[in-house]
Amino acid sequence: MEKFYRTNLKYWNELVGIHSKSRHYDLEGFLRGETSLHSLELEALGDVSERSLLHLQCHFGLDTLSWARLGAKATGVDFSENAIQLARHLSRQVRVPADFIHANVYDLQEHLDGEFDIVYTSYGVINWLHDIEGWAEIVSRYLRPGGIFFMAEFHPFMWVFEQEGEDLVVRYNYWHHREPSYFEVQGSYADKDAFIENRGTYEWAHPISSIISALLEVGLTLKEFREYPFSVDEIYSNMETSEDGYLRFKRKDYHLPLMFSLKATKPSQG
Repeated sequence: MEKFYRTNLKYWNELVGIHSKSRHYDLEGFLRGETSLHSLELEALGDVSERSLLHLQCHFGLDTLSWARLGAKATGVDFSENAIQLARHLSRQVRVPADFIHANVYDLQEHLDGEFDIVYTSYGVINWLHDIEGWAEIVSRYLRPGGIFFMAEFHPFMWVFEQEGEDLVVRYNYWHHREPSYFEVQGSYADKDAFIENRGTYEWAHPISSIISALLEVGLTLKEFREYPFSVDEIYSNMETSEDGYLRFKRKDYHLPLMFSLKATKPSQG
């Protein structure tokens, strides 16, 4: 897997500079005090004040710091050294304390001890991981008994499609395979016109059943699972922003799941 992760790391290190300047991330708004969080995750987790929160695959830390602004004792983790450097800089700049750890999720136990009240991950992260069972073990390892795991993610069903004109056509496999799919990308979800030198990426499919089963296998209890007909990002160009700020298909005959969320707990001991 080293070759795949090394290629993806070059891509994500390059994206840090592009994303930090993009309208999508609105870094200026964040520096003024605006949150990067969406209503979906805010409503799901509620009051996080004085609760310890571990954010896996945090990119350059805007969500982590947004949770910290709400009172959480937040820790963010990402495999991109450029992302973690910027996250630490932003933490100092906005004077919001948070810890940031440079580590691959699977190597986190070499860099972090302890347990957390909340483990959190969101939007476009699962497809960069090759081992969903190993990921679930990390989630469980860092979740204290009685703690909450929450994830909001793009629905894996949507990644089987490719857009042709205004239509979606099936192009990719829904089921997981050990060997990843390779993509040559231009631009990114945050800046579609950006020039990217490291354009190659490797990604893995994980069906909904695998994600839920992996969490159940490590002893978590599923409390809530939801699917949504809207997205936080423009997955395809035939989408438009609704009044609630989320994106939906322009075509009203596309009744497809765009995202899902789940909440699970770790049973208390004794």
